[in-house]
Amino acid sequence: MKKNSTDMVNNPPHYNTGKIEVIDYIEDKFSNNYHLANVCKYISRAAHKGSELQDCKKAQWYLNRYIELIELIE
Repeated sequence: MKKNSTDMVNNPPHYNTGKIEVIDYIEDKFSNNYHLANVCKYISRAAHKGSELQDCKKAQWYLNRYIELIELIE
């Protein structure tokens, strides 16, 4: 690995744009909820990686799926 290269596996820049790393927040708040963890992940990186619209739609997909699961229970 080059000395100045970006580590897209262990430290991708699109997950490190705020004061805390997204994975730390997800593990603290959504460790037992796969769907909401993914909503958080996609929203957090939307403006920083690839297509913002695509990431927002993916977050929406996970949220809609979670809502469907809740509706089945209630």
